[in-house]
Amino acid sequence: MEQNTKQRSNDAPHRIVIVGGGAGGLELATRLGNTVGRKRRAEVLLVDRYPTHFWKPLLHEAASGHIDPAQHDISYAVQAKRHSFRFVQGDFKALDSNERRITVASMVDEENREIVPAQQIPYDTLVLAVGSVTNFFNVAGAEEEALRLENVEQAEQFRRKLLAACFRAGHEKNRTGGSEEPLVNVNIIGGGATGVELAASVRDAVEHFADYRFAALDPTKDICVRVIEGNDRVLPGLSPELSAAALSHLLRLNVQIMTKARVIEVRKDALLTAAGDVLPSDLTLWAAGVAGAPSLSHCPGLRLNRNGQMLINTTLQSVADPRIYAIGDCASIDPNLGTGWPITAQAAHQQAVYLASALAANLTLKNISEFRYRDGGTLVSFGSAGAVGRVASQMPPITISVKGSLARILYALIYRRHLVFVTGTLRASAATVSQWIKGRLSPPVRLH
Repeated sequence: MEQNTKQRSNDAPHRIVIVGGGAGGLELATRLGNTVGRKRRAEVLLVDRYPTHFWKPLLHEAASGHIDPAQHDISYAVQAKRHSFRFVQGDFKALDSNERRITVASMVDEENREIVPAQQIPYDTLVLAVGSVTNFFNVAGAEEEALRLENVEQAEQFRRKLLAACFRAGHEKNRTGGSEEPLVNVNIIGGGATGVELAASVRDAVEHFADYRFAALDPTKDICVRVIEGNDRVLPGLSPELSAAALSHLLRLNVQIMTKARVIEVRKDALLTAAGDVLPSDLTLWAAGVAGAPSLSHCPGLRLNRNGQMLINTTLQSVADPRIYAIGDCASIDPNLGTGWPITAQAAHQQAVYLASALAANLTLKNISEFRYRDGGTLVSFGSAGAVGRVASQMPPITISVKGSLARILYALIYRRHLVFVTGTLRASAATVSQWIKGRLSPPVRLH
């Protein structure tokens, strides 16, 4: 790591530094490593605070205990070795665009002893793929009391708290016989894809909890799972038809839905709405909005929008510095230059494909075209209850609504496609088989 802090020589290969190993960042590093990195036309370096990659759309399944994140992790170090790039673990802290270098924080152990000191990493081209964080919109108590679902650690925190709440409820019912009111209240604020997928997944999980561990609990009566949405329907980004289909799925799963409801305060054990409702809450999860990663605010010279995302142009370059690019959730096109795209893994994948080609072309001084987002549709899963969504095609330009088993199969294939893009067909196939076998040998949800 020492060489990262030294001035680079004039004959050193062009260095492309990618900060963030999410859906877009890891795929970009892999594609560049396989091309310019393997041919030694450039040095490709990936920086991330974690040692492993986890596909963010699976977080709701990790939070409900349906999957073990360890079975779905991809080691950055192993990926780097196989695909001709380098990996540096550390938390991105600052950017000096004049000197063309980033600062990565020191690593410490569980006793706060320094393992690796802070370091500065020079770059010729920088790609920021640092993702997003939860936007609480300054609602009183939300940041302090509400859980969030941004990474595996937070998913595991939610899962442990859900299990603990069910343990307490089971013990209380055995002791007192229960009550007419629910013993566990799970409130999910936000009726977008994350909120409804988590609600369906939690409702399925508590059914299994009752079967395996908490026989005294009636999952329908004793455990309330509630989605609170400010708009007049869940999944407001989809068509009214698909939104209605999603609502039907949720109601069949005994998920309570509150629409046109605005939360104005989050307390330790309750929520307060603008209409004056006080909702009891054992677990509150906020899924009502995102903002750019806080690390971007420590990057003087970059231009950010009001959500803290970096403003970029149609070639994904910073409007303030053409040597800096951004992809994924942390990026937003300058509204004076074009129309934006959704904050999804689909958009991050398309940007990674585009930028891998564009940065390779830059090394040979070739002109590149502008990035064009192509909407492939949206799918929302309700676990074993099915899925709803739409699939879109550019040629011919059609959009088809899908529901039920077909939508569920298509949803599962999205993750498998991501594995193929990142690890290759053989390893993706082996991982699929391994996960299938593990699923057949284990209970439907994690029970401890």
